[in-house]
Amino acid sequence: MYDGHVHTSYCPHGSTHPIRAYIEQGIRLGYKGMTFTEHAPLPEGFTDPVPEQDSAMKKHRLEQYIDELQSVKKEYRDDIAVRIGLEVDYIQGFEQETKAFLDETGPMLDDSILSVHFLKAGGQYTCLDYSPDSFASLVDQLGSLEAVYDLYFSTVSASVKAGLGKYKPKRIGHPTLVRKFHKRFPASFPILPKVTALFESIKSENLSIDMNGAGLIKPLCGESYPYFSALEAADKMGIPLIYGSDAHAPSKLATGAVTLHKRFQPAGPEAQ
Repeated sequence: MYDGHVHTSYCPHGSTHPIRAYIEQGIRLGYKGMTFTEHAPLPEGFTDPVPEQDSAMKKHRLEQYIDELQSVKKEYRDDIAVRIGLEVDYIQGFEQETKAFLDETGPMLDDSILSVHFLKAGGQYTCLDYSPDSFASLVDQLGSLEAVYDLYFSTVSASVKAGLGKYKPKRIGHPTLVRKFHKRFPASFPILPKVTALFESIKSENLSIDMNGAGLIKPLCGESYPYFSALEAADKMGIPLIYGSDAHAPSKLATGAVTLHKRFQPAGPEAQ
């Protein structure tokens, strides 16, 4: 009962519930531990492409976020293991800025996730999972759905291999996020070979995978990230699978956990 992917009120597109509300709910659910992985501030010089520009925590709030987590970590240490973390965006072209951020912030973290949300195409960035309409625009821009999949997986593969320094995250976030809207954009091409090629890179770098339940409740998705057959492939390859609810509100903790735990036993924080 460990949740390795939890957001907070420091997320501009999340809930306003206090961190203690998440912890209390985690305790009620029987959690033994949880990692708070708020969206890290975006790199200096990068402009958030979503209309609300609310994809990540603002930089001026980072110190307060870490201070608050240090406080509740001590307060609840006899009840639950609270880990301080971030979900760090890998953005092609901003590797040095990301490394500099991790060099500075990494010593204060217990855990972290490396995720791809932004794809660079035609000299501009698009948030892959913002909306079905923005995804459709990306398909039109690249010429085909398969081209979007290929760009996504090549970008995640680049994140796996990127030299981000000593504090590079050890877990790859929701590695099939490109399928968030797959019920509207069904694929007519084989997907698993693309996924397993990515997993080979993850395994070679001794990284783990975010076994993310959030997609199971997304209306145009209905599957975990990675989806079940991809999870089975990762499991056979011996890649650690760390359950994450990707909750942006206390009520969303344990999202998909029952379904996932029927098939897989997550490795837990010690695997990291």
